[in-house]
Amino acid sequence: MSEHTITVAGVAVDTRHWIGDERVASPQTFEDVSPIDGDTIGHISRGTAMEAAAAVAAAKAAFPAWAATSRAQRARILHAIADGVEKRIEELAIVETTDNGALLRSHRRGVMPRVAHNFRFFADWLLQLEHEDFETRGHTNHVSWDPAGPCVLITPWNAPLMLATWKVAPALAAGDTVVLKPAEWSPLTASLLADIAAEAGLPAGVLNVVQGYGSEIGDALTSHPDVRRISFTGSVPTAKRIAESAAANLTPLSLELGGKSPLLVFADADLDLAVDLAVEQYDNAGQVCLAATRLLVEESVAGEFTRLFVEKASALRQGDPRDEATDIGPNIHPRQLEKIDGFVQRAVAAGARAVIGGHRGDGQYYAPTLLTDVDQDAEIVQEEVFGPVLTLQTFADEDEAVRLANGTRFALAATVATGDPERAERVTGQLVAGTVWVNCFFVRDLQAPFGGSRQSGVGREGGTWSFDFYCDLKNTVTAPNGWNNHG
Repeated sequence: MSEHTITVAGVAVDTRHWIGDERVASPQTFEDVSPIDGDTIGHISRGTAMEAAAAVAAAKAAFPAWAATSRAQRARILHAIADGVEKRIEELAIVETTDNGALLRSHRRGVMPRVAHNFRFFADWLLQLEHEDFETRGHTNHVSWDPAGPCVLITPWNAPLMLATWKVAPALAAGDTVVLKPAEWSPLTASLLADIAAEAGLPAGVLNVVQGYGSEIGDALTSHPDVRRISFTGSVPTAKRIAESAAANLTPLSLELGGKSPLLVFADADLDLAVDLAVEQYDNAGQVCLAATRLLVEESVAGEFTRLFVEKASALRQGDPRDEATDIGPNIHPRQLEKIDGFVQRAVAAGARAVIGGHRGDGQYYAPTLLTDVDQDAEIVQEEVFGPVLTLQTFADEDEAVRLANGTRFALAATVATGDPERAERVTGQLVAGTVWVNCFFVRDLQAPFGGSRQSGVGREGGTWSFDFYCDLKNTVTAPNGWNNHG
């Protein structure tokens, strides 16, 4: 075994970058620590501008041949990558759980199968991607999607492999080449993805994986003049820096950013369902950008809703995410834990009441928390906490519910619980959000547009929208009977 290989729960993981068709080590490393117990998993190659330049150069060199590869062949390779993922679901699941602390049962049953589905979906969508020709004064218009070039994809730590493949799969399907930069707090499954892609026959340089800190390698990637697309999921401040960096080259951006989503519960809702939806927001220890962390409940049912919520939330089991019985695992990093607790303690000092939780557990665990007696302009209501912390506010009528729901700078998603379809139509029509769920949560079809409004993002991905972003759209107009006949 190489000195650069670590073993995670019996799975060998290479800690070096993947550039071109080879592993590349950096002189410096950074420590990767498991949030489960605080133990060091390994030391990961810490990339700089040098590795960034090498990865972009490899992607640029590989682009012409991959762009010229037929749709059918690209689709076959993406399906082969999906096959490789499915063969290694158990390995990918335990490595990611060790690395970021999310539930092993979720990785096994939902997340990793979805990773494979991401590749299959975009492989199949590619083969049906077309726009019907149309006529203009007898001239024929033909729309095509041309590969754009090397893409930089920067992904977060809360669902590392699934969120990476939401970007990698459509970019590869589109005929682009990729430089993937995973979050430094959870880099391991991106390394395994490089192995799987190579084994599936993806040509050298089409997918490159580089690791490191954003300030040391991220800026070099996003400012590179040979990069033709940048897709980023993460925080608003980081997105602003990326946008500034990309502006010099007018590099197109897709940004999926923070959320402070509401869950509106009307008096006519099925309260048991509404409570289930609310408690579901503690999934992944609250580290979900789409989470409806602001519970907005009609006054007449607020007391009963709170009683049922406390009863159900109190039954959640927090502990080791490798245990099948665990419902809530740890938060990703001590720095994140400090941030979460800071939000809660400042809110309590300002007059908020912790109905449940409001404190740390052992290690990197934070107790599921519900805060009431909060004002709309309070920090805890306006800012993304990204932890197992919910707030509860009440409203008197639809107008107030919509006003509160739309009353932040974020607009990623919203959830509505109501038994009245006419009310659902009225309210959802007024909500500012990229996705609205009615009497359900987190149902996402890859053919639907996904993204945020306001400061929750720029652009949409999913289905044809992904190809619109990762390609250069071209319209070819041909004159009628304009051919010279030299026959």
